[in-house]
Amino acid sequence: MKNNNTGISLNDEEAKVLGFLLDPSTNSSRNYDDSFSSRSPEGEPLIVSYYHTSSPETNRDVSVLDVAAYILKRLGRISTMKLQKLVYYCQAWSLVWDEVPLFVEPIEAWANGPVVRELFNYHRGMYEVEKVLTGNPELISPGQVETINSVIDFYGKKSAQWLIELSHSEEPWKKARRGLPATSRGSRPISLSGMAEYYSSL
Repeated sequence: MKNNNTGISLNDEEAKVLGFLLDPSTNSSRNYDDSFSSRSPEGEPLIVSYYHTSSPETNRDVSVLDVAAYILKRLGRISTMKLQKLVYYCQAWSLVWDEVPLFVEPIEAWANGPVVRELFNYHRGMYEVEKVLTGNPELISPGQVETINSVIDFYGKKSAQWLIELSHSEEPWKKARRGLPATSRGSRPISLSGMAEYYSSL
């Protein structure tokens, strides 16, 4: 399948993802600040905390641990690898639908796909996780919950391996990994501006 607006070729599985996620009924819009913190070796802005990320209802920055706690509250015990990929796609689609990042922590391009180090530090040594005790899902706003739920409703049914392979096929991770050996964990940040551009173009 080909998206006629962008010229990007999609396989059937990707087309189903986009058909689900780009449903106009799930879209919303918010204002944001566009200030960059640093640049990649290629000169692209690497944005770590450039938008207003606070929940409008709570006036507090939402952390990746809050998002992870909410995901686990809905899904129950899942692998830590799957949890990492779910928070990544929640961030990606928040950038598209809400025009703000969902959480403030940077995402790194590791060998097994996108990883948020702060979440990794919490579940280090675990294969599966059932709760994130240091996260508070009650601090996530209703609008943010809607975004997370939309992502969970599709990606939550997929295996960790499926999500890894999907993220490996997409430009934000590939660009951050450019020049690194396949097995190198790496710690390069995935550009939020690159994520917003890529996922909004699909």
